[in-house]
Amino acid sequence: MPAQKKSVSSLLGATLGTVGFSALAGVLVTVMVAPALAVTGMTASSTIGIFEGLPDYITLGQQKQQNEIYINATDGTPVKIATVYDQNRQEVKLDQMSKYLKDAAIAGEDARFYEHGGVDLQSLLRAGFGYVTGTGDTGGSTLAMQTVRNILVQKALNENEGDQDAQDKAYKEATEPTPSRKLKEMKLAISLAKQYSKDEILQGYLNIANFGVNTYGVQAAANQYFSVNASDVTPAQAASIIAITQSPDQLRLSNPDNYKANQERRDYILKKMHAEKFISQKELDEALAIPVDANFVHITPPTSGCAYAAPEWRLPCDYLRNSITELTSLGASTTERKENYKTGGYKFYLSIDAQAQTAARQVLQERAPADESRFQLGAAASTVQPNTGRILVMAQNKDFDDRQGADPNTTAINYASDVTHGGSGGFQPGSTYKPITLLAYLEAGNGVNQVFNASVRSINMSKVKTCGDTGGGAPFTFQNDAGESGPYTVARGTARSVNSVFLQMATQVDQCDIADVASKLGIYKAYDPKAPLDTFLTCAIGVCGNNVSPVMMAAAYAGIVNHGVYCKPTIVDKIIAPDGTELPGQAGDCTQAVPANVADTAANVMGGVFTSGGTAVAAIPYDGQEYMGKTGTTDEAKQTWTNGATTAASTSLWVGNIQGSQNLRRIYVKGTRAAELRNPIFKAIARAVDVTNPGGDLPAADPALLTGKPTIVPDVTGQTVDKAQPIIENADLAFADGGPIDSDQPAGTIVRTDPGASASVAKGTTVTVFTSNGQGKSVPDVTGKTFDDAKSTLQSAGFSNVTQGTCTSSNQPGDAQPTVTAQTPGGGAMANAATPITLDVKKFRC
Repeated sequence: MPAQKKSVSSLLGATLGTVGFSALAGVLVTVMVAPALAVTGMTASSTIGIFEGLPDYITLGQQKQQNEIYINATDGTPVKIATVYDQNRQEVKLDQMSKYLKDAAIAGEDARFYEHGGVDLQSLLRAGFGYVTGTGDTGGSTLAMQTVRNILVQKALNENEGDQDAQDKAYKEATEPTPSRKLKEMKLAISLAKQYSKDEILQGYLNIANFGVNTYGVQAAANQYFSVNASDVTPAQAASIIAITQSPDQLRLSNPDNYKANQERRDYILKKMHAEKFISQKELDEALAIPVDANFVHITPPTSGCAYAAPEWRLPCDYLRNSITELTSLGASTTERKENYKTGGYKFYLSIDAQAQTAARQVLQERAPADESRFQLGAAASTVQPNTGRILVMAQNKDFDDRQGADPNTTAINYASDVTHGGSGGFQPGSTYKPITLLAYLEAGNGVNQVFNASVRSINMSKVKTCGDTGGGAPFTFQNDAGESGPYTVARGTARSVNSVFLQMATQVDQCDIADVASKLGIYKAYDPKAPLDTFLTCAIGVCGNNVSPVMMAAAYAGIVNHGVYCKPTIVDKIIAPDGTELPGQAGDCTQAVPANVADTAANVMGGVFTSGGTAVAAIPYDGQEYMGKTGTTDEAKQTWTNGATTAASTSLWVGNIQGSQNLRRIYVKGTRAAELRNPIFKAIARAVDVTNPGGDLPAADPALLTGKPTIVPDVTGQTVDKAQPIIENADLAFADGGPIDSDQPAGTIVRTDPGASASVAKGTTVTVFTSNGQGKSVPDVTGKTFDDAKSTLQSAGFSNVTQGTCTSSNQPGDAQPTVTAQTPGGGAMANAATPITLDVKKFRC
């Protein structure tokens, strides 16, 4: 700054920090508290004790500023998508500010800033005289004192957040125009001057000062009022910005009614800048010639919040905002993390795949339009990276917007997430829950080639075990969605999503084991994360209160395809602290949820869903990637799902009723049955995801889990059909009646089974029983006899239908008579009297 002649008062001010507080109090307190002395009879000397009893330490500290949120563009370049803050402030260093801002602050607020030691005695004496007489200037606050006041104001606001009464009281104490407050500011200003250089105090002041409503610091003010950076303001703009500090509400430029008053203060500051030789006469004249009007002011409205981001980034932004307590890099406790986030200054880099995210939002809004008026159509998708839990996609058909007066086709709820991370209570999963049942079934040692009779339409509830207790009551009846019947292996039942197969599977495990597998894979009630999962039999097919969200199911399926290792979903890759230090993003939290061989076998079986015989055939992306997954449709087609995963990315898509109960099979949307909207949507998202996240081959099934634990075919020979059927079914085998056969056993009793008694077979294998017709006789063995003797023997035994079969020439002269070489049926076989018996013979020449 220009050299200035030091006055006696400035020399006194410069030594205040060293002569001691008592000397200062002796001069100033008498002036500042004269009215109080007159009323109370307090002596001037006693006021020295008051002054010395005030706090004497304060720091500039870090003030609240903006948080910035970034994603990586397709070329890897970080792109800022949103700013979120409690206070609109961007701290900048002194060398990032225009000299005109620094000069305007000094000229307009504290001309002897570089000369005094935090308190300007001359200004205070003048202020004291004005206070006592009620005339003249009663300010006298240096930049250091104003900085102290702003620090105390921020402290009052921050420490009493949520308590308006306490906040108002603390704010009043920090700002009320009383001698005691001025004394406190003086003492703390001197302390500040001892701890910091002049430039540090000036930088602190220009970053902490309020410039109207929620705008703090010259960078935010320059951007808001003139759409420029603090480094680029002109003398007129600088003076206009600094003018606001005198009375932020009455001089802020966001209100045109303030233009006249702002110009008066601005022009005063400009003249002071010229007087201090900070600007030339030409610069002064040019600045004064510019009126403060709509042409001078160029407002850029503050855009704090995720709703101000581009539409495709709003959901991930809001998910981050609701995940702050999970970011351990921000502090050791949830309270500390919240406070640090509110203080701001952080840069958050999200895990979102920009290309896939954009494509997902586009297809969701094209296929499931947000303005559908006949019912509340919702659609949301999320993609998770299997081996990390990183969220790559989070999109929905209704853009996120939590501002008042937002478009009615937008929403403040993130339907891809749960109530904790976005306000959604989730949706019933339908058959997409069946893989959880499959995992529990396989973990119990069962096999995917085991067979169930899909014709079964009721379950004996006494066979259902829940946390060790068997149930009871009337049989539970149900239907298959497509009317499937007959034998189905577990693998085929999964591909076709057959309810009967899965409900029968569920009877062979404990329902609480199914819930336990779900919990280990990160599944919980989206509307109440702390509540236990329901364990009803119907939960095995996804029909109960276990509502889920797309991000939850994407992560669960990612765990299956990742050899049973579940990774908790994360959205933050890294964080840059206010001081520029790089901090870790969300810590990876991966655990072995189910055994690898179980998960691999399930994943392999679920690959059948994305084949020509599976329910997801219309959603196959046909881009060379192997997919596994599951589809789901709830009762009356209120909600539909398609979940699919490669080894590199797992996507969950929900399409359904946000509220209400429209049957999606009975309504069309843009020419497509609503229940089928999921197919083209999933296909498009999958193709976009696969471009940047190509996967490999699906895991192979464990051979031991193909057949599972074998069972032994019971011996039911001699039993009636009615008695044999429950014996076979209780051995986890399917029963079939092969009908009567010839036998000499009592009619109606079982003669044999196929497979035979004591055979070791897979559970679910069909055992066919054959019963006696009571008409059977044992066929005599006539091999070696002449044909005539053999025929006579058979006829004598009651078998009249005897014929010669094949004749073979022996070329032996002794074989003049045909001799029986073989017979059908063979000797000892059972046959009735009318059974044809064929005798093969040999003789010399046929």
